[in-house]
Amino acid sequence: MSEEKQSDPEVSTEGVEQAAASSTQDSGQEPKPSQSEAKDEKNEAPSAEAATKDEKSDVAHKGKPTAMHARVVSGAIYALGTVACLFLGTWPTAILIAVMAFLCCSEFLKMSRRSGRMPNDVIALVFAVVFPFAPLSNISDAEFFVIFALLVVCACWYVSTPRANLGDVALTVFGPIYTSLAFSSIVIIRDSFPSWRGALLTFAVMGSIWLSDSTAYFVGSKFGKHKLAPRISPNKTIEGFWGGLAGSVLVWIIVYFLRVWNINLVYAIVCGVLVNIAAVAGDLFESRLKRGVGVKDSGNLMPGHGGMLDRSDSLLFGGMTAFLLLRLGGIL
Repeated sequence: MSEEKQSDPEVSTEGVEQAAASSTQDSGQEPKPSQSEAKDEKNEAPSAEAATKDEKSDVAHKGKPTAMHARVVSGAIYALGTVACLFLGTWPTAILIAVMAFLCCSEFLKMSRRSGRMPNDVIALVFAVVFPFAPLSNISDAEFFVIFALLVVCACWYVSTPRANLGDVALTVFGPIYTSLAFSSIVIIRDSFPSWRGALLTFAVMGSIWLSDSTAYFVGSKFGKHKLAPRISPNKTIEGFWGGLAGSVLVWIIVYFLRVWNINLVYAIVCGVLVNIAAVAGDLFESRLKRGVGVKDSGNLMPGHGGMLDRSDSLLFGGMTAFLLLRLGGIL
């Protein structure tokens, strides 16, 4: 009797549902889904929306290049354009360096203004363009004349401008010296050997710094554990530094084995080590400048790299160091 009483409500419930469904069909309306079917539809709806979002994100991801892809492409264009100018001759090299120095100095001046200073952009940019052409003049040590002219012009501007202060004058002088005079070392190296030997040596100098940057980046990304300068550049590691050092020394060893220039193996290794150290110092110096004014990149000219100054910071100090070592070693 108890089992029969328990089964009666189930039978009656099913009967009521069937009667409601038949009445709904007779009235011409669509039957309403049961509670269990409604829950299933609610659960399926978000999953369908999520799948649609995933498909859209996949399409968007495939349509946009990754940061590494953009970095490689822009770096390749930069490198190929530079190498082409090196082998085209001394004047194309000077023109290229003048353009790069102009862009670097412009980015430096913008960062200076973020710190509240008001350097004279016209004076700084004009001399940034002049410095790379000074080595090509017939005047011996023309760079010193340009430096003296820069000092005189800045002094006249300071005297005639009451609102200018010493900080503004200092940045106006320092900007072109840092971003252009140091860059002119590349022109001097290229002009030392007018033939293809000069182009190849200049490419070796620049290539050692480029390879140092690349090997430091990849070694630091994979094996970096110990920070090199955490307060200035948190991503740089000691392991990356050693990787960059190996890349720089490798290029200078190749320079020795080419037997095109009068350089011995020990001095080539010394050049590789010192050029790498100077390049890292230039990189850290520019990172300190950016951190001081609260910016991540000096500009956005080169995707994946930042501005021209971001791409050339190592080359400024490294190129000048290479020039001095080549001059001291009697190669130039």
